Amino acid sequence: MKKIYQGKTKDVFDLENGKYLLKFKDDVTGENGVFDPGANTVGLTMEGAGEAGLKLTKFFFEKINAQGIATHFVDADIANRTMTVLPATVFGEGVEVICRYRAVGSFLRRYGKYIKEGDSLNAYVEVTLKDDDRNDPLITDSALEMLGVMDKNEYKILEDMTKKIAKIVKDELAKKGLELYDIKFEFGRIGDDKHIALIDEISGGNMRAYKDGKYIEPLELERLMLE
Repeated sequence: MKKIYQGKTKDVFDLENGKYLLKFKDDVTGENGVFDPGANTVGLTMEGAGEAGLKLTKFFFEKINAQGIATHFVDADIANRTMTVLPATVFGEGVEVICRYRAVGSFLRRYGKYIKEGDSLNAYVEVTLKDDDRNDPLITDSALEMLGVMDKNEYKILEDMTKKIAKIVKDELAKKGLELYDIKFEFGRIGDDKHIALIDEISGGNMRAYKDGKYIEPLELERLMLE
């Protein structure tokens, strides 16, 4: 087993059997010690965050797979904080797709002149490039096509998949009295036919969930969802 990538919240290993292994860390994204799923730097370390993130990821990926939506998930080993996945090719050097139900985070910072915190956004989807040096800039479908990252048909597939997956997550949270405000996903191409699939993770580290108008921290979210 060989480490091939060291990420902010996970490391990636080549199992040399056609599959990869993701090792979840206790690091989470944020700034100045404050958690922010939209940040592109490690902001703090939360003991237990890696295990909690993997538990939620396993829970949601199994739900998504059961709905016939393609993912890279194979299985998970909670005790060792690892997840076995299929190899995937990312779009360009990676994109993130965000589904927003309420105005918070970077959306509010950008457009606060025109919208109030918590206003409904009706599953608004936007895409950013994974580019730490440029603070993960927003990008349009036309620009993605022009730059050769993806074509407009692939963009439409990503948008549709994002809304379907976000609704699954939103509905599961609602069963626990929680409301999903926003969530970000990553996608790649897998298999011989290079079909588009959900990759990476779905955990408290890449979503904002609220209960009675109060933000729920990632570790508390895992407890509420899986207790």
